Amino acid sequence: MFPTQSKSCNSSAEEMNKKKQIADLPDLPKMKPEAVWEVEGGIKLSALDVYDASTARSDFFRAILKLFSTYDFLLLPSAQVFPFDASIHWPKAINGVSMDTYHRWIEVVVPHRYRQCPVVSVPIGFSADRLPMGMQIIGKHHADLSLLQVAYAFEQATHLVSNSLPPLLQASK
Repeated sequence: MFPTQSKSCNSSAEEMNKKKQIADLPDLPKMKPEAVWEVEGGIKLSALDVYDASTARSDFFRAILKLFSTYDFLLLPSAQVFPFDASIHWPKAINGVSMDTYHRWIEVVVPHRYRQCPVVSVPIGFSADRLPMGMQIIGKHHADLSLLQVAYAFEQATHLVSNSLPPLLQASK
């Protein structure tokens, strides 16, 4: 899903121009490494690379539409790991599996941005350390209201939010 390098065959003049574009970005040194990696990767893409990505996104969208011909909603975890310390940029491995890019640890949520379908995350539980985990409920294109109704019904049935308030919010109850 996430290309590691461009498939384009650029001439050395094109490569030099792209390197100059990167060097001319004044804020690049202020950006975190993952953002720099994105900028550098984006500049290296050819028009054909962008077209191929657009075609893949359209194919993915059609596959999701086909799922919705059978199912009203799709359910997925909202993360692949529990929350981690803010000083960590991203988990480098999950259950012993190396993450080759920072996208991998959020892979379960990234594709759904591109499908044009509404998504809501609801709490489903906590780790032993009381760190939250959620579930994505994904609705059909333009079915925002029904998605919100399902999320509300889930909360009313489970009471996970109201029964799991942090101490400061419990005091105000």
